Amino acid sequence: MTKSVIAELSAIPEKFLEDDLRASQLHSQGCLYPYLEKKKLLDGSIVFYPRVICERDPNNATHYRWGYNWEERVDGVCIGRSIGSIPPGAVPMIRLMQQQGAIREDIIAFIKKAKTKKTLPKLDVCKNFDNTKLKPTLPNNAPIAVVLFAGGGGIEAGMVQAGIRPVVAVEFDPSKPDLSKAIALNHHHNFSEYGCRIIQLTVQKVAQSGFIGFKSRPGYLHASPVCANVSLAHTAKAGKGIETADDLTAAIPVAEAIRQLQPRVFTLENVPRYQNSQSFRIILDALELEGYSVTYSVVNMADFGLPQARRRLVLVASRGFRVALPTRRKPIGWYEAIAHLIPTMPDSQLLLKQQQALEKFLAGNTPTPLLIERVGGRTQSKYKPGNLPCNTILRSHFTDHKGCNRSKFPDIWLPDGTVKSLSSDSNYDR
Repeated sequence: MTKSVIAELSAIPEKFLEDDLRASQLHSQGCLYPYLEKKKLLDGSIVFYPRVICERDPNNATHYRWGYNWEERVDGVCIGRSIGSIPPGAVPMIRLMQQQGAIREDIIAFIKKAKTKKTLPKLDVCKNFDNTKLKPTLPNNAPIAVVLFAGGGGIEAGMVQAGIRPVVAVEFDPSKPDLSKAIALNHHHNFSEYGCRIIQLTVQKVAQSGFIGFKSRPGYLHASPVCANVSLAHTAKAGKGIETADDLTAAIPVAEAIRQLQPRVFTLENVPRYQNSQSFRIILDALELEGYSVTYSVVNMADFGLPQARRRLVLVASRGFRVALPTRRKPIGWYEAIAHLIPTMPDSQLLLKQQQALEKFLAGNTPTPLLIERVGGRTQSKYKPGNLPCNTILRSHFTDHKGCNRSKFPDIWLPDGTVKSLSSDSNYDR
């Protein structure tokens, strides 16, 4: 039978702040301190938690409980505040934030995120979406949208966030029927509550039927036509990218949708090289003939708040008024975007090429969090410092040369020597 225990915290250290945090500027950052939890068993013996089989290592964060103290002045009186039971994995990040001069409020916010982090059960993703209460709600008069080449629903997710109601999404790849079916099921669970129906036909087939059942003059029409043959990735693999009949037959129904549906706003997203294709010219000609004002440019998504360097051709067309591309925002580094998740990530070890890349970086730079790729580098792994957006995530990062899934593709190195795995099969709350 399990013995009952009486638990009490060991005494908090006499010094409120560590010696290296005496300066008044750092005083406001608070004090991160280790402690042991003392428990007295019914047989009278006393044990300390966390239990350690061998000698307790002062350099091993998992060998201690962790707390955080700070002082607040209320009505002229200093009052001590504290947070206990901090996950050991968060300790290196808190220390780093203190070293970099982070304000106390940011440190406390990070600690609270680390404490409340819970691993999601590996359930059916669609069922998890059914239970979420975080989905935006839309008013009944929200503008409606039609999406062609919908893929997994990324555009629809952005539309919902912007207050736009997707009502029709067309997506089907006849060469991958099982995958298309899975995407459709996922799409249904994500967007059916907004009244969106997923059409499992190719855009070409839908155009041949005359877009029967589609509402005319929707607020928005979006298309991301097939682009594999003109993408830079295709060029790197097969030499010069050549536009094919598949590209043209994808563009023609988009032009037809513009003519028949007459949307107030038309948007398009594609790879940068698409702007030089005949397929893009077909769509531009249709917009010009229908009297749309057109703006397009190759933009880097990192300039709009996405912590990933991803260059894309973006087109916005409107009729009767003009819509400009959005203004740029302050770039976000990959570290800022996922810092609160790092303590929950599994430990890892750098490969030889990753270690070489790290040594090269440290030879001329101050230590800082690094995102180091495990794949893709022939001579040396690519890396990104924490203040910069990460590199574009490619399909080849997730699959090997045989098309098999690859669960680990980058690692995170922290200045204290900790290495974490950013794996694709982990249950992170993104």
